Parts: sequence; C-alpha cells; structure tokens
Amino acid sequence: MLAELPRSTTPDLLVGFETGDDAGAYRLSDELALVTTADFITPPVDDPATFGRIAAANALSDVYAMGGRPLTCLNLVAFPSRELGPDVLEDILRGALEVIGQADAHLVGGHSVEDAEPKFGLAVNGLVHPDELWRNAGARPGQALVLTKALGTGVLFNAHRKGWVDLDGLAPALASSTRLNRAAAEALAPFRPAACTDVTGFGLAGHSLEMARSSGVRLRLDFERLPLLDDAIEQYRAGVGTGLNLVNRQRLDGLLTGHEGLEEAGQELLFDPQTNGGLLVALEADRADEAVAALREAGDAPAAVIGRVEDEVEGGALVIA
Repeated sequence: MLAELPRSTTPDLLVGFETGDDAGAYRLSDELALVTTADFITPPVDDPATFGRIAAANALSDVYAMGGRPLTCLNLVAFPSRELGPDVLEDILRGALEVIGQADAHLVGGHSVEDAEPKFGLAVNGLVHPDELWRNAGARPGQALVLTKALGTGVLFNAHRKGWVDLDGLAPALASSTRLNRAAAEALAPFRPAACTDVTGFGLAGHSLEMARSSGVRLRLDFERLPLLDDAIEQYRAGVGTGLNLVNRQRLDGLLTGHEGLEEAGQELLFDPQTNGGLLVALEADRADEAVAALREAGDAPAAVIGRVEDEVEGGALVIA
C-alpha cells in the first residue's frame, strides 16, 4: 500500500517507509538525527496502570531499536469516558509516566478521542548520531543473530484472560513487557549491530523476515535456542492462541521454510505477537557470545544467540532449523 505513495527525495530523510523500519529518521545536522515513531495498543491486562506501563514501554522500544535515545512523548488516547471514567484514565497515564521517567524522556502533552474500546500509546521523538543509526537493513552473511527477550507474551496474556494462567503465572510476561529495551540497547551499542529491529506484533518470524528482506539475505533461526517464557508453549499445546497468529502465519505463507518439522505449538510461538518484545540484532559472529554476556549482565537474562545470517538472497528468505 505505501509502496504506491510518492516518496520524499530529500537526502536528510535517512529512514522513511521503504524498508518497514521501526521508526523514521531525519538528519538535523552532521552530528544529530531525529528519530520519530508512534504506537498504541489495546489493553493486554485489566489493571489500568499496568496497561499504561506496557503501552509506554512498547512505544519507546521503537526508538531503542534504531539506536536512539527517547526525548519527548505525546499521549495517544482513545477512551470510553462514560463507561470507565476519569480515574481509570488517570491510572493509565500515571503508569505510562512512570516508564517515560525510566527512559529519562519527557511527556509534553497528547491527544484524546472518545472510543468504544480503550487504546493507549505514545508518539515519541528521540535523538541519535546519524552514523550510529540502527536499521533493520544491513545484516551480512556470516553474522550471528541475537535476541534479547524471551517469547510468548501474546499467548500468556490471552491465557490469563481465559483464566488459565493466574497473576503469578503471568508475572514473567508482565516483567518482560514492562521492561524498557534501554539497557539492552546500551549494552549492544559497543558491538555496533549491523541490523536491528524490535520483535512486536508480527512475531519473531515476521520481524525476522522483514530484516531478511531489507538486508537481501537468508536468515536461519535455531528453534532450540529460542528463549521462551515459562508456560508459553504449554498454553499453545492446551489450545490457547491469539487473534494475530493466523494473520502472522498467512503473511509468511510461502516465504518461510523449515518450520514444518516443528510441533504445532512450536510453530505458533514463531507467530506469537509480542508486546514490547526484545531486540533482534545481527552482529559479528566472533563477538556474539560477548554481546550476550553483556546483555545478561545488564539485566536481560534470556538473551541468546538464536541463529545466523547465511547468504545473500534477492528478496530475502527465512529458514527455521
């Protein structure tokens, strides 16, 4: 759809919509570029403050995925004020403001509309040096793939809604989805990732394929190395799913190979939509273990090498081993 629209021709637009990157980037000077993004979600949990924290961390993640530092935020609010009332909205905003503070960013306003279903997120502006900008394009053959967080938030949130997972069982997913990707981005910076994206609504397979396409390479993921949240695969085995799994699977129809040998629950985890998921990065293979150690020291215990960049392929390709 976007491919048919006219594109900007200014050389200062460093990242537009051509590669489906996590955010746009515009050069302000030789040493400074603006990173700009927006994201909002429906509530994955009932608690308003937790919803605000998750939604804020999810929106801020796009700036970290570009190697940037968040600076200002605007609230994006759709809210049924007659049904839920101002106290609920205040709690959502307070939760978001807590996470914005953890990012050392600043809330400067926002916009709200009346809606039948609550939705919340942020428009975020950040800064980065133009030479240190990360993109989902740039992965090169021989590099390793590192993932910073465990997978499975989508199915666990749905299992909780069904009453199959209590709050104690949901705790790891909540901790992951409210944790900023700031520490991960800071830990990865010295390793100069060649490509980076955050894993969110398209699932690991969808975002991996975007990186493969943008880079013109084949990515190979090792399923046995994927970090998984406790109970995530068991919930898929029990029959829980998400509304996006089928959509995500259909998007990759004919573009993904090797997954057919996995059990059905394992396949579903590849398409599980993540909320504020981890960073997926391609970096030099001889420094991958060192990068994982740095990530774990920074607090991202699930971080792991999950695959490699194989060869150049026109249009990109994704293989699950």
